[in-house]
Amino acid sequence: MTQPAPAGSLESEWRDLLARHARTACALDRELEAHHGLGMSEFEVLDRLASGTASRVQELAEDIHLSQSALSRTVARLEKNGLVQRAMCADDRRGVSVCLTPAGHERYEAARPTHRRVLEENLASSPCE
Repeated sequence: MTQPAPAGSLESEWRDLLARHARTACALDRELEAHHGLGMSEFEVLDRLASGTASRVQELAEDIHLSQSALSRTVARLEKNGLVQRAMCADDRRGVSVCLTPAGHERYEAARPTHRRVLEENLASSPCE
């Protein structure tokens, strides 16, 4: 039988980090879906596009911790809902670019305060509280 990790150990810190991540991710999914019809991953894609840090699917994949197939499904859902638009990259026909539509920008702006509130509720306190 394994012994519990002593408080303050790396293992304990790791478990606390995993628990906070899981709690925050579940709360984000729940609140964003209930109020804005978005999942956490969908919001993350909109957030990256709105901030201008990524426009190609490959760049999004580097920023968002999803498998390539999960990211493709997420972008496809956003496109189906009229929130993003995909196109072949003009300078590299192998690449696919993604951009926000006006509806996507509106949905993102409406969801930002909910996203921020959930982060504050779940991450503002110390991990031991």
